[in-house]
Amino acid sequence: MMHTANLWARDPVVIEIGGMAIALRTEDQAFRQLLERRYRGFIRPSLHPQFEFAVDLCEPSEIKRADEDLQVQFEGGQWLIQRGDFRADWDAEAGRGHIRQSRNPYAIDSVLRIVHTLILAKQGGFLVHAASALRGGRTYLFAGVSGAGKTTISRLAPADATLLSDEISYLRREGEEYRAYGTPFAGELARVGENVSAPLRALFLLEKGLENRIEPMKRSEAIRMLLRNVLFFAEDSELVNLVFRSACELVERVPVRRLIFVPDDRVWEMIG
Repeated sequence: MMHTANLWARDPVVIEIGGMAIALRTEDQAFRQLLERRYRGFIRPSLHPQFEFAVDLCEPSEIKRADEDLQVQFEGGQWLIQRGDFRADWDAEAGRGHIRQSRNPYAIDSVLRIVHTLILAKQGGFLVHAASALRGGRTYLFAGVSGAGKTTISRLAPADATLLSDEISYLRREGEEYRAYGTPFAGELARVGENVSAPLRALFLLEKGLENRIEPMKRSEAIRMLLRNVLFFAEDSELVNLVFRSACELVERVPVRRLIFVPDDRVWEMIG
């Protein structure tokens, strides 16, 4: 096992997602290089990180099943986050945490997603299962469960659109508007999003059909369907209420429509 004191002395890999910089410190050079490749475009060594984690790699014999139930709990002033392939503790007030995990990059991916959901909950934002793209200075989100068409709508995007994500989008309220950020959390396209952001113009809830059309939605239905796609893992009533409130406020401030489409690039003529 690595000594945490040694890990804090190492130069970190600073990963900026959604304007939030998180430093990861490791003594393992191969794992550091893996992080730099995995999060290329989101590495910001010059930024002062808001949070830091020491990463300690475990042996394969210590790894349980990666699909073991995830647990995210707040105990004794710290967040405890664990699954079969990782265990993390994080003192959000102190800004420091420790991760013990397998060498698999999906483990650190999961930790970062969870940490960002906890941060965003208090900032009027959330992560959502949605593709997103920037076009004409505004961003468009396309939310839906697996198979709804997030990858398809991303693949059909025109050349003047910048892909922010084909799988998990990052939203935060800033003043009177919501802003979408690119993420490195890729889906079937296996293409990391661009590390850029812009105000959110519209949210589309995807549905495959026999023609391209956009339909209005009742507020209650839009909130319900949006919440089905929001990522949140902690059983914390205060934070759950904050995320629910953020979803309701987004539906009040941003146009939410049902987008029924066929796999044809003409659908983007309707979008904007």
